[in-house]
Amino acid sequence: MVIVAACGKKNEASSSPSASQAAAPASESAKPSDSAQPSESAKPADKKVVLGFAQVGAESGWRTANTKSIQESAASAGFDLKFSDAQQKQENQIKAIRSYIQQKVDVIAFSPVVESGWDTVLKEAKDAGIPVILTDRAVDSKDTSLYKTFIGSDFVEEGRKAGQWLVDQEKDATKDINIVELQGTTGSAPANDRMAGFKEVIASNPHLKIIASQTGDFTRAKGKEVMQAFLKAHKDIDVLYAHNDDMALGAIQAIEAAGLKPGVDIKIISVDGVHDGMQAASEGKINFIVECNPLLGPQLMEAVNNVLAGKEIPQRIVTKEGTFTSDQAKEALPSRQY
Repeated sequence: MVIVAACGKKNEASSSPSASQAAAPASESAKPSDSAQPSESAKPADKKVVLGFAQVGAESGWRTANTKSIQESAASAGFDLKFSDAQQKQENQIKAIRSYIQQKVDVIAFSPVVESGWDTVLKEAKDAGIPVILTDRAVDSKDTSLYKTFIGSDFVEEGRKAGQWLVDQEKDATKDINIVELQGTTGSAPANDRMAGFKEVIASNPHLKIIASQTGDFTRAKGKEVMQAFLKAHKDIDVLYAHNDDMALGAIQAIEAAGLKPGVDIKIISVDGVHDGMQAASEGKINFIVECNPLLGPQLMEAVNNVLAGKEIPQRIVTKEGTFTSDQAKEALPSRQY
């Protein structure tokens, strides 16, 4: 939607390879220096739009769905997509972006691994006349002229939604409710913002207390590992707040291995709404999911076309997303596209 069809749910197929399968070093697909210019009008009419996309990695089901959406949408739009997988390392993304600049692609898009440290490479792209679009995650650059727009979720609002559900559930609490938090990648926009929004809202109830908080790097394996440590250190955990479904799913494994019942002995709140998370919610193992839609491909391709056509676009495009209780997840699961 620019808010288009719930962040681009339309025209999605199901056969595109995952990020780990499709990612290739950007340097392998370099084109002659005169094959693509920043302005679409400056290129021969028969030349494809060349889009360089630097992905975070393939750390979760959400990211795989996001990659698939971008790849399929680029193919549908007739774009020449240059794709790189940063494997969750900022230096790899910077290297890929510089490679795209050397290749003189038409547009560069990327989902930043972390928020800080982008000004230098973004200025290099600007000086080369190549517009940049941010997807999914923001940067903290003071100079907003370094990119055309940021397409993605409001992560602070996602945290607020997660916190509000818990506040509503525990409004009659007369004793402390102990919360452990599985954070996303340290320094990343979703980790920072989901934490901030959640804390902002639960502050209204003094009985809601975060007793432990640690990064799980958005991965299932790390989520399990950290939850195991939480369970050993704290015998009185009431709630788990996980910044994404994959970490929540890893935590569920740890909770069950400890002889506890996820969703009952420990309430679980998560963010994303990917298929495995929705399945766990439908089984009552996750109590509440805040949706973060990964299907940003159609929105990105629309933004690329508008930028190349010289059209003004909003500098912030927020996606529309919902929330799911266990019952709502059970109802929605059969029609989920990711």
